[in-house]
Amino acid sequence: MRLAAIILTGGASSRMGADKAALAWNGRPAVDRLGDVARRAGAERILTAGGGDYGLARVDDRAPGGGPVAGIMAGVAALEAMGYARVLVLAVDAATVRPDDLAPLAAAASPGAAYEGLHLPLVMDIAAAPRDAGAGWAVGRLIERAGLARLPCAAGATERLRGANTPEERERLLVALIEAESAEEGGAA
Repeated sequence: MRLAAIILTGGASSRMGADKAALAWNGRPAVDRLGDVARRAGAERILTAGGGDYGLARVDDRAPGGGPVAGIMAGVAALEAMGYARVLVLAVDAATVRPDDLAPLAAAASPGAAYEGLHLPLVMDIAAAPRDAGAGWAVGRLIERAGLARLPCAAGATERLRGANTPEERERLLVALIEAESAEEGGAA
């Protein structure tokens, strides 16, 4: 199945105090990092859902302020019209997610999967998306109604997958990201 990705960028960022999509993570904006990760995970097309122009194709929420499911469903409708059958959904506040974090989700059988204890990221067959889902729905309800499997999360990945909603959470994740990327660069030299 052809895979596309939606990066949710519609949040107010009130706890962070700055636009999470534009925040730099080791020199790169969150939305750019996630776009690269989505491509490396197999996404052929990437959309942002929500406000802001970040240089990627964008779909507006049908109900601004309606929560993440409104953004997911706007993206699902656009991707379905383009002929995509499966979608990877990422939250822009989880800028430290890695392709290996997403591999089990991408490999999950139909109709898709999310991790136990987390709502995002998720992979879902577009045909499984409940057509009545939208503004005000919780992501957990979408996961349940779509029949997505719940996979165990790899040890040490939960914080990275959950992302950062506050400056303090961002600082912890940023330190870990810089350490991991420095170690990769050192190993590649």
